Amino acid sequence: MATAPALVTPTPVSPPEAPPVKSHSVRGYWRLYLAISPFYLLFLCFGLIPVGFSLYLSFHRWDGLGEMEYAGLSQYRYLLGDTQFWHAIGNTLIIWAIATLPMLFIALVAAVMLNSAVRLKSFYRFAYFLPNVTSVVAIAIIFGSVFSTNFGLVNAVLQGLGLDQIAWLNTPWGIKVAIASLMTWQWTGYNAIIFLAGLQTIPTELYEAARVDGAGPVQTFFRVTVPLMRPVILFTLVVSTVTGLQSFSEPQVLLQTTSNTSTFAGGPDNAGQTMVLYFFQQTFDNNDFGYGAAIAWGIFLIVAVFSIINWRLVSRRDK
Repeated sequence: MATAPALVTPTPVSPPEAPPVKSHSVRGYWRLYLAISPFYLLFLCFGLIPVGFSLYLSFHRWDGLGEMEYAGLSQYRYLLGDTQFWHAIGNTLIIWAIATLPMLFIALVAAVMLNSAVRLKSFYRFAYFLPNVTSVVAIAIIFGSVFSTNFGLVNAVLQGLGLDQIAWLNTPWGIKVAIASLMTWQWTGYNAIIFLAGLQTIPTELYEAARVDGAGPVQTFFRVTVPLMRPVILFTLVVSTVTGLQSFSEPQVLLQTTSNTSTFAGGPDNAGQTMVLYFFQQTFDNNDFGYGAAIAWGIFLIVAVFSIINWRLVSRRDK
């Protein structure tokens, strides 16, 4: 009689081992942190440490060579009562207003024209952006010749129209107009390119609908283009405010030969002395590094306040 085969019990198979879980600690990603560390080291050495030292220095008196003397808040109290610093603030704000507001309007109009152009778009963009990449020193020298009293192009045009000459670089308002004209010429193309990028995001159907409703070019510009360009206008206004309130190279090079006292004086009667020029005068002409640091922090506060004001005025609040 045949016997039944014995049942074979299957051998249990152990599940495969799970791959090791990588550690999420800093030590597990040390190679990645090492790869990006140069930026942070450079930012620490040339960013945070100088900023911290300038804040520390603003509470001390120091001529750059001797020992520091703790002064507390006396530097800032003197700054609040410094009439020359307030005069520099007034000069800076006037130059900023004369330069920035017309510049942004001209840049927006130029961007609309570039956006509607059919031929040579690349050439026009290059031509508009060229002043921004040109050396500020070279631009200031050219504008110094343009606004020269005896041989300047502007006075030649005025004489051709039967008007009297104006000593642009020797009168308070003439100096401000010359500096503002230089800044307008330099930054109009830069802002126009930014506006052009914003215009290209507006759907063409909106312009077609405006034409169907009978809107002309001017109405379309103010009723369609400007409202839709509010975020871009806000950006350019804030950037122009920051750069305009920190103007230094333009008045320094343009007016360095019009004053016998200092290259940072800003021309006769300090008519073109901006806040940054006053900072350089106190720091490097008078060797008062502590007070210069206090002026630098005062400039930072003023720029921050005006940037916030511009943002609140231009931005649209969410209802």
